[in-house]
Parts: sequence; structure tokens; C-alpha cells
Amino acid sequence: MPAYTTHQIRNIALAGHSSAGKTTLFEALLHAGGTIAAAGQVERGNTVSDFDPMEKARGHSIHTAIAAIDHGGIHINLIDTPGYADFRGPTLAALAVVETAAIVVDAARGVEHATQRLMEHAKARRLCRLVIVNKIDQTDADLEMLVEQLRDTFGPECLPINLPAKGRAGVLDCFRNAAGDSDLGSVAAAHQRIVDQVVEINEEVMGRYLEEGEQGLSGTQLHDAFEQCLREGHLVPICFVSARSGAGVRELLDLFERLMPSPAEANPPLFIKRSGPAASDFSTTPDPQLHVVADVFKIVNDPFVGKLSVFRVYQGTLKRDTQLLIDDGKKPFKVGHLYKLRGKDHVEIDDAVPGDIAAVAKIDEIHFDAVLHDSHDEDQIHLEPIDFPQPMFGLAIEPATRGQEQKLATALHRLAEEDPCFRIEHDKELNQTVIRGLGELHLRVMLERMKERYQVEV
Repeated sequence: MPAYTTHQIRNIALAGHSSAGKTTLFEALLHAGGTIAAAGQVERGNTVSDFDPMEKARGHSIHTAIAAIDHGGIHINLIDTPGYADFRGPTLAALAVVETAAIVVDAARGVEHATQRLMEHAKARRLCRLVIVNKIDQTDADLEMLVEQLRDTFGPECLPINLPAKGRAGVLDCFRNAAGDSDLGSVAAAHQRIVDQVVEINEEVMGRYLEEGEQGLSGTQLHDAFEQCLREGHLVPICFVSARSGAGVRELLDLFERLMPSPAEANPPLFIKRSGPAASDFSTTPDPQLHVVADVFKIVNDPFVGKLSVFRVYQGTLKRDTQLLIDDGKKPFKVGHLYKLRGKDHVEIDDAVPGDIAAVAKIDEIHFDAVLHDSHDEDQIHLEPIDFPQPMFGLAIEPATRGQEQKLATALHRLAEEDPCFRIEHDKELNQTVIRGLGELHLRVMLERMKERYQVEV
């Protein structure tokens, strides 16, 4: 068994507008948590997250990347997601398997288009939301105005849980601390605002608070009320960091540990049994002793290990040598090797408990959004569909060299497996193949990848 349980797991996706500093923050968190010896830099092309040659050349994320951090007795599955709208598909797929959407905002640029779209999507999926204001050490960043902008845009439930201090060289916790001065004013005032917001979600806690004050509440009561606020969208904490300088990074890890929900504490996943008029809600339970239920949210056609299927376990314990079914399939496959991901590296493990993220390799029948399970009792179930943007940008293509039609078809199929917003259409009347994506950049990257990985030019 792993050295951690479901209650010790935190699944967190870093999402936000392009250039908000998600990958740099991802590196800083891995370094602060001891996963890597030194944080890589996007400019140098040596990050754990952006390991693909095209990502290194372009200086931005194209895929999601996953790595784990063991910190303070908890196991954090951290996902770095692309910021460009052209690569929104992998981002939304990642948000479907986490409990917490950590929306990263550039301190100087403030709320941008992707910030709004991703916050709305996370709210619709009933995720706990956290706003991380990054790059607080920028001289042109008006942090006080940014807090007001966040509250105006997303509601008064957005409240700072820590505040920049010491000339933005550090941060002060204003949830546990009720005294001190920060760069944005009184810690006591910020503490009072967030405690007032937290206690009003629960009548029992509110009653005791009104009678005895904060000292009448136990740590467990306050913690449980805080998590209830996150689940119900009654609180969206704002925290401050500088991934470059390290200000607030370790405090962010501590916040993940103490206050972000485990898979057993967040809103239950949205599963549906059957489809159409006969569809009904289906509940999984994060119990390691029950039947296995897992959902595939990422496919990677790796040139070295073959097809890699990355999944989130929702129920049961998935072990090596387990026999698993795919969707409603009758023929099971055997899990020969089970992996945890650390960027491009695959670390072999023995088992994965409910809430964990793992991968299997070389199972060609697995596809994106496949449900893996070990009993026919779980046939005909699937996660609630993700509201992906429609790929409207189209391009008609044909092989640049005759005789490569089959090679082109294979390459397109593998690319479509990896990206839920990349589509292939065949027009029989015009006898042409049309690829569709979310924009010109999306399709350009796909054509470059086809040439680089599969040696097919069109």
C-alpha cells in the first residue's frame, strides 16, 4: 500500500491565463516540497513541466504536466495546465479530476479573459476554488486594487487568506493570525473578515461564535466550516506568492496541507449511469475496499513506453496484476505496470488508492474519458461530460508525399487521442481530410508535432 491514505491526498490544478507564471510556480512548489533539487526555468527549457521539445522552443505549455509532492504528511498531486485558449482541452480535462482549481493571476495584469472563463468553469463543476496572485514583487502591481477587482468580478466571497509583508518579500497568514501589519494594512481586519465569512456557513458554529467569540470555537469546527465554505462556493481564498523570489511559496504548500480538501472531503464526483432518458446519477465512494472505478483524463503516445493512459481513481484500490474492464467491455486487461508521473518520468508503484492519480502503459483499447473498473456492476457509468469548446477552425490537408495516406491517418488518430478538442473529418464528396481545432496556433502545433513525431508532412 502507498504510505498515504485518501484523506492525505490533495489534487490541485494550476490554471489561468497565459504568462501568469503557472509553470514557474509549479517548479517552485516542487522545489519547496523537496520533489526536485532545484527549480527549472522556462527560459532555459529545463522545467519538469514543459519537457516536450515544442514547449521548450515556444516557451509555454502545450500539454498538462503532473508531479507529486509529499509535504507535512500529505501527498499533493499537482497539475500544471496550459494557459493559451488553443490548448483549453487538456486544461478542462485536468480540472475534471481535481478537488481544487487554483487559478493563477498575474499581479500586474489582473483579471484576464481566461481567468474569468476558468473560474466560471470551476464553479460550474462544483470545485473548490483558490486564487493565487503571482508575481507580487513586480513594481507595477497594485495589489490592493487587484483584490478589489477580484471581488468585483467574482463576488465578495473572494477574501485574502494571507497578505504580502516585508515589502512583498514574504506573506502573513491572516486566517490563523489575528495581529500584525502587512503591506496591505491590518492583519486583524483581514482576519476578522475571513472568520466572519467562514462561521456564517454553519448555524451551530455561528451560534457559538456569537455567544463566545472565536475562542469558543475548536480548531476542528473552524476547519470543517472552512471546507464547507469551499465546497459551497461561499469562500474563494486569495493568497499571494512570487514564484521567482520564493515569497509565499512554502506558505502555499502549508495552505494546501491544512485547508484544501482531500478527495473524501470535497463535493462528490459527477458520475452518471446509462445515457439518454434512462440516465441517472451514480455515486462512487472513496473506499479502498470497494470495486475499482477510475476515469482516464489524459492519453500520451510516448515514443519509449508506448501509449500511456493517465487516470484518477475514484473508488477501490488499483493494484498491479488487477484485471480491469474498459467501459462496458467484456474482455478485461491485466495491469502489468502501474506508474506515477513526474513530468516526463514514470515512477513505478504497486497500487493507487481512491483519490490518487496514476497511469498504465501499452493498453491500446483505452481512450480518453474511458472508465476503468473491475466489476460489471459498474458497466454503463461515465463522468458528467465536460463542456469543451467546439473546434471551429478548420484546415483541409493531404500528404505532401504520395503513399503516405496510411501513415497520415495513423498520426492523426494518435494526435486526436491526446487532445479532446482536436477533430478529424473526412469529406467523401470532396475526397478530402479536414482537421479542426480551437485556432490557428492549435492546428499549427498539431502539424509540427505530426512532422516531428511521426515524420509526416502535409
